[in-house]
Amino acid sequence: MSQRGSMVGIDIGGTFVKCGLIVGSRVTMEQRIPTARSSTPRSLQDGIVEAVRSFTHRVDKRIEGVGIGIPGLVRYPEGVVRSCVNLTGWRDVPLKRLLKRRLGLPVEVDNDVHVMTLAEWTYGAGRGASNLVCLTLGTGVGGGLVLDGRLIRGWTGSAGEVGHFPVQENGPRCPCGGIACLERYVGNQEVIQWVKAELARGVRSQIPQLVGGQLKRLTPEVIDQACRLGDPLARQTWIRVGHRIGLTLAGVVNLLNPERIVIGGGIAKAGKWLFEPLKATVRRRAMRGLRQVSIVPANLGVSAGIIGAALLVREG
Repeated sequence: MSQRGSMVGIDIGGTFVKCGLIVGSRVTMEQRIPTARSSTPRSLQDGIVEAVRSFTHRVDKRIEGVGIGIPGLVRYPEGVVRSCVNLTGWRDVPLKRLLKRRLGLPVEVDNDVHVMTLAEWTYGAGRGASNLVCLTLGTGVGGGLVLDGRLIRGWTGSAGEVGHFPVQENGPRCPCGGIACLERYVGNQEVIQWVKAELARGVRSQIPQLVGGQLKRLTPEVIDQACRLGDPLARQTWIRVGHRIGLTLAGVVNLLNPERIVIGGGIAKAGKWLFEPLKATVRRRAMRGLRQVSIVPANLGVSAGIIGAALLVREG
């Protein structure tokens, strides 16, 4: 099998480490490693080295390099992981240097939402935009910025953390060290807990029936299913989440004046139930001259992390 211009993209997630061989915008080979087996810096390196070598043995052209997206704070371009969400033992790990030594290939490492932004900007829903905000909605809320045709990382590599905008004076403490961050109101678990609280106070809904009376099985996907059935609580849930996100994005629009906002992640799968109140809030609360910003769903899906990570090789 002949590959020209192949790169390896690696997306480190909470459940799997996804490794892919990329040619252009296509994932031509893929492997998944359970994150639980690769949570320490050393074991994750071993898993990555094994995956990259397996790709190397199956192609007859030299791989250009390896790009890695990791959920945490990364000092770029040094590739030092300062801390990593949901993984233990990650503190100031020089991942780029360590893997470059073991693989004998160029290696680049960056925050996972930065690489998702790079992918959507290059090949996805952000293509053609010079000023772009990307948002991922899931367990946490991540963000990435493209301004004047350049991916922005900031002084310490953490630019774009929209999920950690404080949304009120007092509220729940966030793992980031802040108080009342947006993420603490619209993350997966926070949405689920709000629905459970509404059910506990007697709000009528089809949701308990959909989970067979076992609320521990409640997920955002179940709320989506209830929405399609016309359930008022489910629809109110996404109206509430869309409004909160929209308020924050109205401030982002006023600050950065982007032409497009791309939103991905699991919660974004709620579709129109989320996007309609979100867009309405931005139109209502952003400055009049800036309300024409386009707000669209991401379109690369689960491949965005792998593709964006591979693109780091060319960027580096």
